[in-house]
Amino acid sequence: MPALRLRFVALLVFLASLLSGCGYNQIQINDEAVTAAWSEVLNQYQRRADLIPNLVAVVQGYAAHEKEVLTKVTEARASVAGIKATPELVNDPAAFAKFQQAQGELGSALARLLVVAENYPQLKADAGFRDLQAQVEGTENRITVARNRYIKAVQDFNVGVRTFPNNLTAMLFGYKAKANFTVENEKAIATPPIIRFDAPATQK
Repeated sequence: MPALRLRFVALLVFLASLLSGCGYNQIQINDEAVTAAWSEVLNQYQRRADLIPNLVAVVQGYAAHEKEVLTKVTEARASVAGIKATPELVNDPAAFAKFQQAQGELGSALARLLVVAENYPQLKADAGFRDLQAQVEGTENRITVARNRYIKAVQDFNVGVRTFPNNLTAMLFGYKAKANFTVENEKAIATPPIIRFDAPATQK
């Protein structure tokens, strides 16, 4: 019986050394890094989505007739909310592309909504609006940082599962390359939308 147990332990040690040498552990490390980076991306996108209802309400108070712009950003937010952003999304290129498109449309609609404020001096001077505008600007910056970290984490993971001998381990355990952010203009990733307004003139 002791001899059998020793053989079993030796087999486990041997298997562990094989897994370590073929990149299994590194694949796990890279996979966890992607998961963590993706969670941060979702957190920042959710923060942006949470700001929109209040922002729409403030703008509507001064520019109710800007119905088309207000409707577009509300619809874009609803479209994003309708997509179930689970950790598995990064393993489905088609679903990931749909998610990215919806977020892009929301970003564009939000930028147009903020530009509307240029035509309404009283809105620009509203303390509530200016606070929301600052929060949106900060969130856009954090989204850019989170996206860049995710892009790097996915790049490391994808290189790991495509290069020898890790690719053999990846095939054995069913690991595939993960979806990543893509844009027509790569500079857009590192350049958040400019939505800062000039300070309102001092009332005399």
